[in-house]
Amino acid sequence: MNYSKYGERLLKMVLEIINTLAIVIASVVAICGITAWRKEFQGKRNIELAEEVLVLFYEAKDGINAIRSPFSFEGEGSTRKPQEEETAEQKEARDRAYVVYERFDKWKDIFNEILSKRYQFMARFGTEKAQPFEELKRIVLDIQCAANELADMWCEVSYDEQNKKRLKELKKIFWCQGDNDPIIPRLEKVISDIEAICKPIILDKK
Repeated sequence: MNYSKYGERLLKMVLEIINTLAIVIASVVAICGITAWRKEFQGKRNIELAEEVLVLFYEAKDGINAIRSPFSFEGEGSTRKPQEEETAEQKEARDRAYVVYERFDKWKDIFNEILSKRYQFMARFGTEKAQPFEELKRIVLDIQCAANELADMWCEVSYDEQNKKRLKELKKIFWCQGDNDPIIPRLEKVISDIEAICKPIILDKK
């Protein structure tokens, strides 16, 4: 037996096995590295989105409180286009209600940004996490609907008991009322709900 040739073949086989193992190990390390990088990258994106959304909701809360402020300034509501044959009293009443829309316009970028983030948020964290977005939208619509109804009611000369009750309800939605305010508790719950979703994402990943 030619031990020299046998040894050469054995050495060649060992080297091939080592080379193959090296390639396999390098591939595994590369795959693990890519997977870890993807997880880290995805985690950073999740943090960024959660932080952005949480800040936007805080700003929206401030915006709604400012919009519902009972204190008005001279000239507020005057950008509304008067209706034909509108009396001075009707104009004053409708302008007063239109204040809500003028104030909303100053905060519209915040609310539009929240709406634009909603689907991205749902896609990233689940459709069930959209509830705070939906409730914030309902709050905004309720305030605007109250303004529309008040614009007509304030034009009336007298009210029956049913209308008086309705007028009182609408004013509570339209303006911040302090005690028994129907909007503040809803707004606080929206903030609490979005914090419960976003804060664990932000804190657990950092």
